[in-house]
Amino acid sequence: MIKVLIADDHQMFIDGLKSMLEEIDDVEVIGEATNGKEIVEMCKDTQADVVIMDVSMPEMDGIEATREILKKNSSIKVLGLSMHNDRNFISGLLKTGASGYILKNTGKDELVAALHMIESGENYIGKEVRNTLLDTFMKKERRFQVDDKLSQRESEVLESITLGLTTQEIAKKLFISKNTVETHRKNLLYKLGAKNTAELITKAYKKGLIQ
Repeated sequence: MIKVLIADDHQMFIDGLKSMLEEIDDVEVIGEATNGKEIVEMCKDTQADVVIMDVSMPEMDGIEATREILKKNSSIKVLGLSMHNDRNFISGLLKTGASGYILKNTGKDELVAALHMIESGENYIGKEVRNTLLDTFMKKERRFQVDDKLSQRESEVLESITLGLTTQEIAKKLFISKNTVETHRKNLLYKLGAKNTAELITKAYKKGLIQ
């Protein structure tokens, strides 16, 4: 039997979740809390196997509550259940030692599967959450691959841009066409992840690409 505690600041959500879990033979909800401090206190003396933890709660959020709970009782498993499919929330909770993270729009079958995996000592990340983390990783990987790897011509164009030269002036200075200058400008914006010229110059300085 998997003994579960639920922490969420919306009583209606807690009631719905309890009703859903009552249909599962080997899952038992043994308590509930509506804020972070309350769930931390409950976990000081509990037989719970898994805490289903909302991330955004009053008094103490789910991230801090998880950190406090696992600091005192590492045998408890924490499953984040949140409406936030955001890298900062996800990584913030997982870094505390939580065993999983799923979204509140998750279906019953996936929730039950997550509880079983976590209770057995494995980790569980919901499909949509995995996609968010993968997307973030791919963007970082792409930036890592292209950042700081400028061609000689791109470096020359970048230096000219920082001097405040216009496209026509850069073209004349480097003996290339205005279209070629614009192509290099677009490539620079992409490689440094900048939205405009001002941001391009700022990022170039921060990366030490220009002095």
